[in-house]
Amino acid sequence: MTQAATASPALARPSLSPALRRGGIRAATTLVTFAALCGLYELYHWVWASAGWTWPFPVNDTTLPHLWTIAKALGRPSGYQGPLLIVLLLHHAWFTAKEALAGFALGAVTGFVLAVALVHSRLAQRALLPYIVASQTIPILAIAPMVVVWLKSGWQSVAVIAAYLTFFPVTINVLRGLQSAEARAHELMRSYAASRWQVLWRLRVPASLPYLFTALKISATASVVGAIIGELPSSIQSGLGGAIINFNQYYSLQPENLWATNVVAALLGVAFFLAVVLAEKLVVRRAPEHLA
Repeated sequence: MTQAATASPALARPSLSPALRRGGIRAATTLVTFAALCGLYELYHWVWASAGWTWPFPVNDTTLPHLWTIAKALGRPSGYQGPLLIVLLLHHAWFTAKEALAGFALGAVTGFVLAVALVHSRLAQRALLPYIVASQTIPILAIAPMVVVWLKSGWQSVAVIAAYLTFFPVTINVLRGLQSAEARAHELMRSYAASRWQVLWRLRVPASLPYLFTALKISATASVVGAIIGELPSSIQSGLGGAIINFNQYYSLQPENLWATNVVAALLGVAFFLAVVLAEKLVVRRAPEHLA
C-alpha cells in the first residue's frame, strides 16, 4: 500500500505535463503572432511614411495612427472631464454584447429548428432552402432600416438584425451534420423500432455537434457585427455603433479614438468566439461517442 501511495503522485505528474506544455506552446504562439503583427503594422507605417508612398493610401498619423498612440488614448478622458476612454468603451461594449447575445441565441435556435425541419422533409428542403440562401444575398444595411421600422427603435430590433446574420450558418451546417449520421446506425435504430424523435436526439444531434459548433463560431462574431450595424439605424447611442458614429465625426482631430473603438469591438468578437470554443470543449467531450 505504501509503495502504491508513493507511486501514484509520480504517475500523475506525466499526465499533467503534456496539457501544461500544450497550453504553454499555444500561449507562446499567440504572443509571438501578436507581436509579429504589431511589428508588421509599425514597419508598414515607417516604410510608407519614410518613402512617401501614397498607394493604396497616404500613410501618416491620421490615416494610420501608431499602436502606442491608440493605447495611450484608452487611458485618457474621452471628453472634457469625462470618464477614461477605456471605461466608456467597456460600457458601450457591454451594451452591445447583450444585444449580440440575444441575437446570437435567437439566430442559433431559429437555425437549429429550421435544420431539424428540413432534414425530415425533402420537399421542405427543395421549397425553403433556396430562399434561405437568397436571404443572405441581401445587404444587411438594406435590411436593418426595415427591421427598425417594423419593430421600432430599441434593442429588440438590434437583436433581430444580429439573429439575421446568425441563423444562416447554423441552418446550413446543422443540416449537413444531421445528415452525416452513418447509414448502419440508422438501420440499427430502425431495427429497434426507434421513433423519429429518438433517432433525432440519440443519433442525428450527437453526430451534428461538430458541425453545430463550427457554425456557432462563425455566427458568434457575425452576431457582434450585426449588433453594431443594427445600432446605426436604431439611433442607439449606448453601444459600440453609437461610439463609432460619434468618434467618426472627430476622426481628423482624434483618429486614435475611432481606432480604439474598433479594437474594443474586435476584442468583443474574439470573446464571443472563445466562449463558443470553451462550450465546444465541454459539450463535445461529453457526446455519446466520446463516452463509450
